[in-house]
Amino acid sequence: MKRFGMSIILCAALAAGVFTGCSGATSASAASASASPAIVSASSTASVSQASTTTASATTTGASALDTSGIFTDRDMEQTADTSAAKTITVSDGQDVTISEEGVYVISGTAKDVTITVEADDAAKVQLVLDGVSITNSDKPAIYVKSADKVFITTAEGSTNTLEVTGAFSTSIDSESTVDGAIFAKDDITLNGKGTLIVTSSDNGIVGKDDVKVTGGTYKINASGHAIQGKDSVAIADGTFDLTAGTDGIHAENADDPTLGYAYIAGGTFTIKAGSDGVAGTSVTQIDGGTLGINSAEGIEGTYVQINGGSVSIEATDDGINATTKSTAYTVQLEINGGDVTVNMGQGDTDALDANGNLFINGGTVAITAQSPFDYDGQGALNGGTVTVNGEQITELTNAMMGGQGGMGGMGGAPQGDMGSMGAAPQGGMSGGPQGGMR
Repeated sequence: MKRFGMSIILCAALAAGVFTGCSGATSASAASASASPAIVSASSTASVSQASTTTASATTTGASALDTSGIFTDRDMEQTADTSAAKTITVSDGQDVTISEEGVYVISGTAKDVTITVEADDAAKVQLVLDGVSITNSDKPAIYVKSADKVFITTAEGSTNTLEVTGAFSTSIDSESTVDGAIFAKDDITLNGKGTLIVTSSDNGIVGKDDVKVTGGTYKINASGHAIQGKDSVAIADGTFDLTAGTDGIHAENADDPTLGYAYIAGGTFTIKAGSDGVAGTSVTQIDGGTLGINSAEGIEGTYVQINGGSVSIEATDDGINATTKSTAYTVQLEINGGDVTVNMGQGDTDALDANGNLFINGGTVAITAQSPFDYDGQGALNGGTVTVNGEQITELTNAMMGGQGGMGGMGGAPQGDMGSMGAAPQGGMSGGPQGGMR
């Protein structure tokens, strides 16, 4: 539970506009769900969709927070590698492997104290095909991407691959970065394939200091830290995931650029057990599809959280879904436009849907079991969808914050609201195109 200063916007002109039209249709358009996070730089992998600043006549359908059209390339989505000209590597105990040229490499064998290092040209694309490889290390990563344009880690069809780090990571691996993942990449990585990858780590499981993408494969990750961590982004198109993490299941954070650090899920099947957050992005956390089962302290977190589809089931002990200030580039907002969302909360000072800003429900099916179903500091409105709280369908939001602006729009807002929702949305932003191509 977090408490930030309440935002109460009193505008006489807009208030007059709302109170002159009291019909359901008029009030529905007044309480907006349109979402426009702040500007994302053109250098980011995904940009913020451009949507106009919400007015009293804005539509009740929120625009996608991210421009997702260029997140995944054609090669990202390919689940098999062309191995006709591939080089074969069989790992051996204590024998590190360095890959310095672009190409496809098929890796197999069982070994201890081995690191496969990719140190290639900045324009090189390297594909590692894991075909029955098992590596166990005491203090260093099993796969270390030091330099390349992009590295694809592909599990061969029918293969089972195991990467494990049992002890504390050595601090002497890289003079510029703290290497703390069983897979650690300083450049873009994409994981795909038709096999299975099992990762066990004394710290983080998979770490990328740029973009981390997953488009297929089966993953079982057990990590004391984060299971999957990306700096600029973590984007998942498909796959099967069994994630156990001491901190976050999926974590995206960029402390240098507040417009980055987003988490995006378009599909996949997830079982996540985490000590902190199930899925967290410091800027945007967007879910468009997939089936997620999350058991954690907080289920989903971000500055701007948007759920447009999929099936999300959360068991949480703090906040179920939390929109809070993690990035200064975005207005804090929690928005549900579609999908099936189930949130079951533990006892105590817990909130199912908690926004330190605005809360809009525009569609989908939302089922909440909680003492405090809604807590928002800004504006809140129930514009559409089917929402049940403790087994009973509701037609308005009741705000535990006692001061957030309850929405008069749509199906009603919190009775405690002074004026009803004016529909003010996050700042409108210019849409910078995603960086397509093979990155």
